[in-house]
Amino acid sequence: MKEYMQVLTTLERKEDAKRIARHLVEKRLAACAQVLGPISSTYWWEDAIEDEDEWLCIVKSTRDLFERIEKEIKGIHPYEEPEILAVPVIEGSRSYLEWVCDQVESE
Repeated sequence: MKEYMQVLTTLERKEDAKRIARHLVEKRLAACAQVLGPISSTYWWEDAIEDEDEWLCIVKSTRDLFERIEKEIKGIHPYEEPEILAVPVIEGSRSYLEWVCDQVESE
């Protein structure tokens, strides 16, 4: 049975988030990618607490494509250490998940 996931990454600029979203969809690694924001992020970086506005990119795909998605994001992401988190999809509309599967390359 196919496993599905959402991959999350954050970026400083909306244009960068949209570029990553489009890149992953064009390469058939994502069926869909959404850009939300700005969001407020608070985090530790280089021994200081940072408060920044960022843009969240949510990528819908299948679990077997995670390593390729991670590689592609790292290759074009401007951050030194980008957030790349995969969240499993536990349940979903059968027809939507079939659509996701049909839109991406399968391994």
